[in-house]
Amino acid sequence: MAIAQWLNQTIGFFVFFFLDIFDYLFCFIYKTLDLFFEYEWKPCYCSFPLEAQAKTRKIIVSERGDYSNVVSMTRTKIHFDEISDTLYSRGPSLLMRLSKLVSSVKLFNYTGLIMRHNVVDSCDKTDDSKKKTRSGSKKRLMTLNSTVVEKLPTTPRWSDCHCSFCTSWLSPSNKDSLYVKVQQPKDNKKARDNVVFIHGFLSSSSFWSETLFPNFSDTAKSNYRLIAVDLLGYGRSPKPNDSLYTLREHLEMIEKSVISQYKLKKFHVVAHSLGCVLALALAVKHPGAIKSLTLLAPPYYKVPKGVQAAQYVMRKVAPKNVWPPMQFGASLISWYEHLGRTVCLVLCKSHRLVDSLTRLLTLNRMRTYLIEGFLCHTHNGSWHTLHNIIFGSGGKLDSYLDYVRDHVDCDIIIFHGRKDEVIPVECSYSVKTRVPRATVHVIPDKDHITIVVGRQKEFARELELIWQTSKTIYK
Repeated sequence: MAIAQWLNQTIGFFVFFFLDIFDYLFCFIYKTLDLFFEYEWKPCYCSFPLEAQAKTRKIIVSERGDYSNVVSMTRTKIHFDEISDTLYSRGPSLLMRLSKLVSSVKLFNYTGLIMRHNVVDSCDKTDDSKKKTRSGSKKRLMTLNSTVVEKLPTTPRWSDCHCSFCTSWLSPSNKDSLYVKVQQPKDNKKARDNVVFIHGFLSSSSFWSETLFPNFSDTAKSNYRLIAVDLLGYGRSPKPNDSLYTLREHLEMIEKSVISQYKLKKFHVVAHSLGCVLALALAVKHPGAIKSLTLLAPPYYKVPKGVQAAQYVMRKVAPKNVWPPMQFGASLISWYEHLGRTVCLVLCKSHRLVDSLTRLLTLNRMRTYLIEGFLCHTHNGSWHTLHNIIFGSGGKLDSYLDYVRDHVDCDIIIFHGRKDEVIPVECSYSVKTRVPRATVHVIPDKDHITIVVGRQKEFARELELIWQTSKTIYK
């Protein structure tokens, strides 16, 4: 065991060293390609934060040394949000240290110019304000709040897929709301309860609609309205390329597209992986509306005191190991912005070809609905969602779980696959430690996906039992 771990770390050191180099080179390649295709040299998170601020309309606010707040002003939005510090600070690689050293030298001169500019600008503004005051003119104040102001739909970037499926959200009827798959009784008035399904990272509503929906009993189909949503940036939902895909943005879109659209007063929630974070946030925001909370593989890591939460969670999810393959894949898309974009360029942009080849090689014996979620997204959406939701929520989940424990009166049931290599089963036990009334079911021989796929009939029956027994709480 010790030898295998040593080999994993040794090989990983060299593999990730070369990946550092490749990602650094691809940074310049993509800047050149972006300039060629989009006539704009767009900054990336390799840039020092203030350099990126100078090249965009993003104003970055530092709190306790972390770049956690940002005001973004683009052609389509004005918003104030919290972003994860892992976006700009992801590790002490040699190339990053060298680039930051060069950036700090440039920044010294740049900051001096900014300060001189601000002094001159403030003097000019003071003179102008005096003149306006003397002339009796009124001052105009502009207030920025957390409300997103939509102006125009944004088109996909050159490296994103432009097929009709991936761009269906650009139509006037779809651009302002998420795609929602609904299965309900023929007579909608007979639906006694609502169930909201929230998928995980690199997934879509098909994860639920193609597995569970057909396997619910006739009784359940006649009593429940089943609502599965494509999260912002996934499937058929909007994929704005100027969005930061923050927790607030995800929640507001779910509220607008599901809770408000279908006038939900009370509802059950079933969530998987990343969706568990959003489900807990919904429970905190709508404590009286949740009838039951079913969480599958919740990514909750106990963060030691004095440790930077987002960085800690990132190193747990993506520990820079070459084995097992799931951890290598997680490390690749978490640590390397430009290599991750390359993966999306190769696979996501050609997802229709991947789907066709899969059907051809398996002689149509394999259903390919999982490809829709795994490949039908943009790099911008998956990159920011990964960092701002999974990593960035590391410091928030403690307070969310405490609030759910004390103020949300509903059953909490957790399912986790024993062989899950993405989110360890200890995460579910940690949730139960925080919320003692939670019930944990560990499913042997199942992993992050097969906890549902392959046992959909059994899981459908388990969910029906949860919903039936939870009704007694609200009688």
